[in-house]
Amino acid sequence: MDPRANTLNRRLRSMGGRIMRRYHLLPGGMPDGLGDDADLQDEALYGDVIVYFADTMDSLYQMRGWYGPLKALHEAVGVTVVCMDSRVAATLRDEMDMPVVTVALDATLDGLIARSATKLILYVNYNPMNTAPLRSRSVVHVSLLHGDSDKGVSVSNQVKAYDFSFVAGQAAIDRFTAYTGLFDADSRCIPVGRPALDTDRIEDAAALEADRAAADGRHTVLYAPTWEGGQASVAYSSLVTHAPVLVRSLQAAGLRVIYRPHPLTGVRLPEYGAADAEVRELLAHGGHLVSSGRSLQRDFAAADLLICDVSAVANDWLAGGRPMVITSVAHPGAQDAGTELLRRVPRLRSQDSTTAGSLALREIEQDPTREDRDRLREYYLGDTTPGASLERFLTACRDLMALRDRQWERIRRAEQPGGAEAR
Repeated sequence: MDPRANTLNRRLRSMGGRIMRRYHLLPGGMPDGLGDDADLQDEALYGDVIVYFADTMDSLYQMRGWYGPLKALHEAVGVTVVCMDSRVAATLRDEMDMPVVTVALDATLDGLIARSATKLILYVNYNPMNTAPLRSRSVVHVSLLHGDSDKGVSVSNQVKAYDFSFVAGQAAIDRFTAYTGLFDADSRCIPVGRPALDTDRIEDAAALEADRAAADGRHTVLYAPTWEGGQASVAYSSLVTHAPVLVRSLQAAGLRVIYRPHPLTGVRLPEYGAADAEVRELLAHGGHLVSSGRSLQRDFAAADLLICDVSAVANDWLAGGRPMVITSVAHPGAQDAGTELLRRVPRLRSQDSTTAGSLALREIEQDPTREDRDRLREYYLGDTTPGASLERFLTACRDLMALRDRQWERIRRAEQPGGAEAR
C-alpha cells in the first residue's frame, strides 16, 4: 500500500474515533479517552500517590468503596486520581476532594510519572488497561481490589502483575497460598483489614432512627446479591435462581426486606435485569426498601441478618457480629473457595429458597453460629477496633513509599556508568 494512503487511513480512523468519543457513541464499558493530555505536557501530578482507574461509569462503585480511606491518605501524603474516561473524572471531581485527571495517551502518562514525585500507584481492580502505568519502574504498584471475598476472582493469577497486594486479613493470604500457584502470598500480601469500615461508620442518629421506624417492630433482612459476572466461572449471583421465591418467603415470615442490588445487575444478561425488576415489584409495598443511594454501612446498620451470595459483602458483614446466610452457587461453571467462612455459616440452596423465612427467623433469634463467626472475624479482617484498620492502611502505604525510595536509589545507582559493576 502507498505509505501516503496508509497515513490517510490512520488519520480517518483516528478522526472517526474522536467523533465517537466526543458524542458518547462508544460501546458500554469502553473509556472515552477524552483526556487532559494537551494540558498535561509540562505538568507534574500532585502528591506521592496515584490511584489509577481505567474503567467507565459502570464500575465506579469499585472506587466509591475506597473514598474514605483515600481521603485520609490524601490528607497524609497527597493523592491524584488518574482516569481514562472523562465522564468518570467529572463524577469523581464532584464526589472526591482531591485532584483528578484524564489521560488518554500512554506517552502522556509516562511523562507525568517521570516528572512527578509519585512513589506509589494503587489499583482497585484488575482491568487489563492497568498495564499502562505498570510499565513504570520508579514506583511501587499495589493492588487494592474493591473487596475481599471467597470468589474465584479473589485468587486470580493477575495478582502477580503487582508488587504487593493489600488484603483484609490472614484468610486472604491463606486463600492465595491454597489456590494460586507460583505466588509467595506471605511476602507479597500485606493485611490492612477493611479501612472503609472505619471511615464509613454511620454516625447519623436521625438516619438510624428513620430505619428503625421503617421496620415498625419487625426484624429486618438485608438481601444483597452480587451481579451475574463477566463469565460462567464467576456466576455467583442468586438473583435468577433464588431471589423471587426467597423474597416471598421472607415476607411471609413477617420480615422486613432491604434489597441492595449490585450496580452491574443485568448489564450482561437480560434475565438478571428481569429478576431484579420482579424483586423490586415484590418490595414495592409493605414498608420494604430497595436500597438506592444509600451506603453499604447504613444498610448494614439497619439489618438484623444478611443474606448474600459469595462476595465481599459477606466478609465485611463479619465485623458487626450479626448472623448471616450465604447462598449456594447454582451455576455449574462457578465454584467458590472451600474456606472457613463458607463452611461455618448456613448456606441456602436454590431449591430451598421457600424456607428462607424460617431460616432467617431461626438465625436471628437463636444465632447458632455466633461463636464460629466471632472466631473468624479476626482471621478475615484483623483487628476491628475502630480506627485500627485505617491506621494499618496508612502505615502500609508509608512503609511502601519508603521501600520505593530505597529501591529507586539502588536502581539509579546501577544505571550510572559502571554502576552495575560497583554494586
